[in-house]
Amino acid sequence: MRRLVAITPLAGALAFPLVVPLVLRWVGLPAAVLTAVVVGTLWFVLMLRTAEMPSHD
Repeated sequence: MRRLVAITPLAGALAFPLVVPLVLRWVGLPAAVLTAVVVGTLWFVLMLRTAEMPSHD
């Protein structure tokens, strides 16, 4: 689980700028905008799900 926590920010930061321009070039602007929204939302949700919050002792 700790590896997933460590990899999640890096994976999203690399995937987002790679996937969106490729979709823009191959499919078009509307699909690129939709891809940006979907990838950004999934990345955000995954970041929240894998976040390690400090305990309140």
